[in-house]
Amino acid sequence: MYPSNMMLNPLNKRHLEKVSSIDASLVTLNLEDAIAKSRKKEALLNIASFLEKNLPINSKIIVRVNPLNEGGKEEIEFLNQFNFKAIRVPKVKSKEEIDQALKLIKKELELHISLETKEAFYNIKDWKIDDRFTMANLGILDLLYSFSLFQKMLDINNPTIEYILSKFLLDCQSVDILPVSFMYQDYNNLEEFEAWCKKEKMMGFESKACMGPKQVEIANRIFGISADDIKEALEIKKAFEEHSKRGINGFLHPIYGFIDEPVYRDALLVLKKAGINLNQA
Repeated sequence: MYPSNMMLNPLNKRHLEKVSSIDASLVTLNLEDAIAKSRKKEALLNIASFLEKNLPINSKIIVRVNPLNEGGKEEIEFLNQFNFKAIRVPKVKSKEEIDQALKLIKKELELHISLETKEAFYNIKDWKIDDRFTMANLGILDLLYSFSLFQKMLDINNPTIEYILSKFLLDCQSVDILPVSFMYQDYNNLEEFEAWCKKEKMMGFESKACMGPKQVEIANRIFGISADDIKEALEIKKAFEEHSKRGINGFLHPIYGFIDEPVYRDALLVLKKAGINLNQA
């Protein structure tokens, strides 16, 4: 599981030096929107210097390049010499761009995208053409612009936003692409960030884009699987398997209520996502 995906500006070398102390599941080094054209080469070289050191870090490293026809192709070709988790391509509008990106990245890397266009919003289910395409990050402000909608619509109670989140989630899940919910940019409003995380968790999201360590802490807490969740799943697994040996696949548990095979499968899913070996649990 990747509960937190923190964006980092590689122009700030001090931030790069502190990556080893970041608790984010994923750290995305950004070459796109936040980097002025005049400084993109500088940012790329900073990333190269950082990756070359091969520092021991807990976070998985992703590099968000520029659109393929705006320097992204050359950036990918340069970055292929280094070891990290994934290349993230923005502003994708067609399956052909997915195919092109997959051909550009070396086979050891995953492909992630920023879902920011109406074309991606409507067609992502048809774009899963390779198992290396594993993640989509919702760029909701760009997506709203793609639909000629104002950013002020981004309200936790707006039904249109809820529809966007729901469709994005289910379309991605249906083709085994991990959906990462959008970055909340009012960095100091942690109360509302937490409210968004709780809503998205309830909807089914498991991952959230983050701007810094404070958001990372909240995302990890809300989207991570708690010790209580694991304990419950283990007890359901044990109870079901013991009853199943006696030919009983539906029974009333004194704590967890009625347990049958769908409840058992859900418990196994919790344990799997928590990284627990089911054969040893």
